[in-house]
Amino acid sequence: MNHGKVGKTGAQDQCQLFYRSYPHPGNPRIVLIHSLALDSSVWNAVVQDLARDFEILTYDCRGHGQSDGGPSPYTIRLFADDLAAILDRCKWPAAIIAGCSMGGCTAQAFAAAYPKRARALGLIDTTAWYGPTAPADWSQRAARALDSGLPGMIRFQVTRWFSDAFLAQHPDLVETVSRVFVANDMACYQACCKMMGELDLRSVLGSFDMPVSVIVGEEDYATPVAMSQDLQAAIPGSTLHIIRGGRHLTPIENPMEIAGLLRDLARKTATNPS
Repeated sequence: MNHGKVGKTGAQDQCQLFYRSYPHPGNPRIVLIHSLALDSSVWNAVVQDLARDFEILTYDCRGHGQSDGGPSPYTIRLFADDLAAILDRCKWPAAIIAGCSMGGCTAQAFAAAYPKRARALGLIDTTAWYGPTAPADWSQRAARALDSGLPGMIRFQVTRWFSDAFLAQHPDLVETVSRVFVANDMACYQACCKMMGELDLRSVLGSFDMPVSVIVGEEDYATPVAMSQDLQAAIPGSTLHIIRGGRHLTPIENPMEIAGLLRDLARKTATNPS
């Protein structure tokens, strides 16, 4: 697999953000944003499939992977601004923006703040709002992490991330993802939980005029199909794709389907990269 070119750049507050680019000049440009408490390796299999046809950028969100934690509180607008800083560093005026779970929230926030820089959106296993009890729900999740430690949450997490069949068939990959999760900094994890509890992007969805593909696993318990249906209904001209048997981390469990759907999304944009 092509491991790309790595770099770091400073965000607006000088937090250092780790990114990896896969240059392929002349091809469409796509950014892939990972989910909460994981890192850019979420996209490894998708990148491998897309690399021959796209210029690709992946990165570790602040407080994750090889990026710095930076000061809190975290906000979804801050995460959108972080992406803008990375694009500036890479001299990408615009790109297709795709994100999974928290990454999908960041993609929505980025499209709202920088509409001319988002040529299309892939919103995967995500939502614009977790509902009226979200602040309390996410606060409880942060408290549970502190009480039990992140290793104590793994059994619960993997059953939300992956189908029973995937867990049985890919124990090594599940273990690799689990190691990424337990390596998180607790303060950063709690700051992200607070951010997700406060998330409400519903008011911006109607302004999106770029192609948007909403994608969700059929068995996603974390951001259920109903949340994706709400997204699709609120975003003009968007499409909804339900991945049969998938749960919450479809870029890992169903990478070929995700890659195919992102290719379809790219076809709806101009053929030349920005």
